Amino acid sequence: MPQMRIPFGTVAITDESKRLINDCLENGRISSGRLVARFEERFAELIGAGEAVAVGSGTDADALSLAVLHDLGASSGDEVIVPALTFVATANAVLQAGFKPIFVDVHPETFNIDPARIENAVTDRTRAILPVHLMGKPADMTAINTIARRNNLLVIEDAAEAHGARYKNKNIGCWGDMAAYSLYVAHIITTGEGGIVVTDNAEYASILRSLRSHGRACKCKKCISNTTSGYCAKRFADAELGDIRFRFERIGFSSKMNELEAAIGLGALTLYDEILTKRRENLYQLIKGFQNFSDYFYTFSESDAEKIGPHAFPFVLRENTPFTRFELMHFLEQNGVDARTLFASIPTQCGGYKHFGYHQGDFPVAEMLGRQGVHIGVHQDIGRSDIKWFLELTEMFLNRFNGSKNWLLQRPGNMVNNKPTVAIF
Repeated sequence: MPQMRIPFGTVAITDESKRLINDCLENGRISSGRLVARFEERFAELIGAGEAVAVGSGTDADALSLAVLHDLGASSGDEVIVPALTFVATANAVLQAGFKPIFVDVHPETFNIDPARIENAVTDRTRAILPVHLMGKPADMTAINTIARRNNLLVIEDAAEAHGARYKNKNIGCWGDMAAYSLYVAHIITTGEGGIVVTDNAEYASILRSLRSHGRACKCKKCISNTTSGYCAKRFADAELGDIRFRFERIGFSSKMNELEAAIGLGALTLYDEILTKRRENLYQLIKGFQNFSDYFYTFSESDAEKIGPHAFPFVLRENTPFTRFELMHFLEQNGVDARTLFASIPTQCGGYKHFGYHQGDFPVAEMLGRQGVHIGVHQDIGRSDIKWFLELTEMFLNRFNGSKNWLLQRPGNMVNNKPTVAIF
């Protein structure tokens, strides 16, 4: 297997993170504590939100945000509207929170949920809309919020891939009632694993802190972040009910971030502007470069009203190209590029959802993107020379279908077992 010249993601562990990790190991405090609280404060400041609650993963960030609906009167089996095309975790989280995902097709140019189709999916059991900012491209939050207000629905943004994204001069993450982020290793801000929810609603944040810790009745920041030390005046305030730290007033999750993850995240925040700038530069170069391949592919674009969060570069094979997506992906992988599909139409292309009873053709745009879409990384360790090389590599692949002879591509400098890698097509 060739060494990847362009892997999908990378991670920078800063000296500050290493110092904080060493402090944790020396003082023996590894479970959620002061570093998690500090990371939450700084992440909330970055997004411009009033509160941030760190959790175990981006999937949990979605699921816990949705679980707040139970405190607001929602019942198990109520409905949440989601895009048909997204990473499967979005729909899984709806089910994990006790609700039913109602799928809506996406727009072919933005790859995001199509607002024109949302209202037809609303029923008397709909409780929320969960728009995804796919690949960092902002969803049409103006239209989505208008529909939500008209139907008395909450809006929970799935901003897993949208670090740094802006819409109409306002950060993504500040448009909905809550927003869920992933902090997975391939993302702009990472804690290795992990997720985080932001909100301006203090009540929602309080419920989230309870939910992530098994549904504890004690949900103030101090107790949830540190249950082993420190005096709490409320702990034994009710003698009949007993220790508030071991009362559980809702069905919760076990989804706390630990101190080591927070240490990585605090270091990542110091590099945020630098990483965002570099990734955005890489994304723009790829969007511009692929204009030369418009007979074969199309991608999204950035409007004047938005800034894409540079998570990855998606592109879609046009219908009737003289090659298949998997021929292209196999070729790229053999030459050191980690290429991935653009997810799938969850209700019709993911086997785990076949029991929902949908059929091929129900979500034509999502299904087309699920068949023809590809994405590659734009991370900060990809240099200008790598982008140039990738565009040349793509051109060489396409030249095979412009009448050239079969060829060998040998890329010096990328060695496997002390031999240069060679791709044969």
